[in-house]
Amino acid sequence: MNDMTPQTEASEHLHTLGDFLRFAVSEAATQNLYCGHGTTHIWDDMAALILGSLVLPIDSPAWIWGSRLLPHEKNHVYTQIKRRIEERIPVPYLTHEAWFAGLSFYVDERVLIPRSPFAQIIEAQFAPWIAVDNIQSVLEIGTGCACMAIATAMALPEADICAADISREALAVAQINVEKYQLEQQIQLLQSDVFSAIPLTQTFDLILSNPPYVDAEDMQSLPAEYRHEPTLALAAGSDGLDIVHRILKEAPRYLNPQGVLMVEVGNSSGALVEAYPKLPFIWVDCNEEADGIFVLTREDLVGK
Repeated sequence: MNDMTPQTEASEHLHTLGDFLRFAVSEAATQNLYCGHGTTHIWDDMAALILGSLVLPIDSPAWIWGSRLLPHEKNHVYTQIKRRIEERIPVPYLTHEAWFAGLSFYVDERVLIPRSPFAQIIEAQFAPWIAVDNIQSVLEIGTGCACMAIATAMALPEADICAADISREALAVAQINVEKYQLEQQIQLLQSDVFSAIPLTQTFDLILSNPPYVDAEDMQSLPAEYRHEPTLALAAGSDGLDIVHRILKEAPRYLNPQGVLMVEVGNSSGALVEAYPKLPFIWVDCNEEADGIFVLTREDLVGK
């Protein structure tokens, strides 16, 4: 009779990283896990979990999967796998690492996990929507872990960036990442409810935002993994536009004459167009699986 616990059995019979990967995928296969926080397939999801749990780079060479684990490493990896499956915790919250625009960021459950198509726009230095030489000042509304602000600072090293968020807890995570990349002189972190703490005398060449935009209906049907993320960073009223309405109303006074506003609204794009039929939204074509980022100039917004 086998009276070993599942963890003891795993520790006795699983030895290499590859063994644990095979085990993790098999365990997860029938559990209907959702992969939407940096991966799209359970194999990649579990590979990221195992490598991250052992503080190994995501691009580790293939031979690493044949490496044997020490007993304490086996116990840690097993626990991480069970938490991912049983508690539906997204991998970045278990490894405390997420990637955006090719950069690594510390994350925990105080912030949304980065996954915005804004990364492509930032890496292209916002071309063709605004000339790079015309971007001296940037405001990001809803910075979260500061991934967009930091990626923007890397892309535009001469620009001054203000990164605002309503959540003090999110700003504490943002501070960790700003210090990690030694950008304290370029990025100012500010607690602000949209524009509430931005002085009326301060204007910007570019305003960016990936605000909460999940409508009430979609909030009810979110996979369990998303329930670990801050509701404050997701939910935005019945039509998903509570914050976007405020951004559109107030942005003109904070944009320079040739300034540009770029906002991600995801699945709420249809409701936005219906609400503002006179605004000439330009929609950025990112890829087949990600869209919903609009561009407006100050001139587009004034008077409309």
